[in-house]
Amino acid sequence: MKQYNIFISHSWKYNNDYYKIEKWLDDNFNWKNMSVPEHDPKTPSSNYALKREIENNIKNSTGMIILSGMYAVYSEWINTEMDIALKYNKPIIGIKPRGNVNTPTFISNNAYMVNWNSQSLFDAIRRYF
Repeated sequence: MKQYNIFISHSWKYNNDYYKIEKWLDDNFNWKNMSVPEHDPKTPSSNYALKREIENNIKNSTGMIILSGMYAVYSEWINTEMDIALKYNKPIIGIKPRGNVNTPTFISNNAYMVNWNSQSLFDAIRRYF
């Protein structure tokens, strides 16, 4: 069975969606979580060191999933993570939030967009990762 090394870009302020995606993946894929979740934060000495650690995780990932709510517009880290994924030519899957009509342009222009449901995400992972 193929193992996927997946980086999930998300905002700690919206952890419920992150944990839902994590559970979907746990139940259906052989995968390694390359993310930086709130329950397992990195503790580097500076933002520069954190960025290097995140870059290493993304560089060694199969691809990135981004929860693309409008809060992503206000997150410096989500922009940085997307830039890193693009730098290393990592495929990006953007998940449209439930009931949200708008998706930030920088995400929709650079990601394979899927609806908020497990089957759409699974199909995209199998296809692009």
